[in-house]
Amino acid sequence: NFADRLTKLTRRVGHPLCVGLDPYLERIPPAFRGSSDALTIGNFLDAVLDVIDERIAIVKPQIALFERLGTAGLTVLEKVIARARANGLLVLLDAKRGDIGATARGYAEAYLGGTTGFDVDAVTVNPYMGLDAVEPFVEIAASNGRGVVVLVRNSNPGADAFQLLETGGRALFEVVAHALVDFERRLLGREGWSSLGVTVSAGAPGDALRVRAQLSRALFLVLGYGAQGGAAADAVAGLACRGGRLEGGIVNSSRAVLYPALDGSSWEAAVERSLQDAIDRLVAVGCGGPPNTDA
Repeated sequence: NFADRLTKLTRRVGHPLCVGLDPYLERIPPAFRGSSDALTIGNFLDAVLDVIDERIAIVKPQIALFERLGTAGLTVLEKVIARARANGLLVLLDAKRGDIGATARGYAEAYLGGTTGFDVDAVTVNPYMGLDAVEPFVEIAASNGRGVVVLVRNSNPGADAFQLLETGGRALFEVVAHALVDFERRLLGREGWSSLGVTVSAGAPGDALRVRAQLSRALFLVLGYGAQGGAAADAVAGLACRGGRLEGGIVNSSRAVLYPALDGSSWEAAVERSLQDAIDRLVAVGCGGPPNTDA
């Protein structure tokens, strides 16, 4: 069960930080330049995985930044997934798939079915075509012990135009969260958390609590921490406290960790410093979320 594995790994490392693997070519230091863009990305992410090894529980590659390089980029993505998992990291693929019927099942089999090089531990899914866009992912995740992270409350400014729309006395994101309750139950693990995950925004901690009221056992993927300005205390608002530790989700940071100011130091030293800073700020907040100790 994905939720069980994630919970145990976050307990082991002592924090909920997730590192987003977002390879922006224009920001990759010259030292990693190869004979092709794909090789540059591969060199860079190999170095990233070296730095974060055994210090976090999970990584989140953004598939679009590999797809734009065509087959060469997808080959790099396969290698990144394989290496991360070989290092003991969980992999959440940020793909935001959102189709229906046989097409949705095809995506689900590709990412969660265990038969391709893109096989990962969990994948992000867009529910705004309806629950039949999510159902095939949940079905296959339940069979294979994988996770499904559904877009509910996002951190980009444009999300407000739709996700905050009032419908039936509730915001649309709350309606979506409520509709996922059965999926949450179907993917419940032994550690008390579900492999049904949902996105929430570090910039909207009150909304995260409203989602938590609907989905008490869902894993949260908290977006907007770090480069997007989300504070640590706000990022963990919807997480729960169990045994003095934060549980029930992960807090993603991508650009702030991968592309720090060098200030005369080596890239490796700067990344180690930015990684530790992101971790320390979350740990310093501690159990500042809701007193959900029985989750």
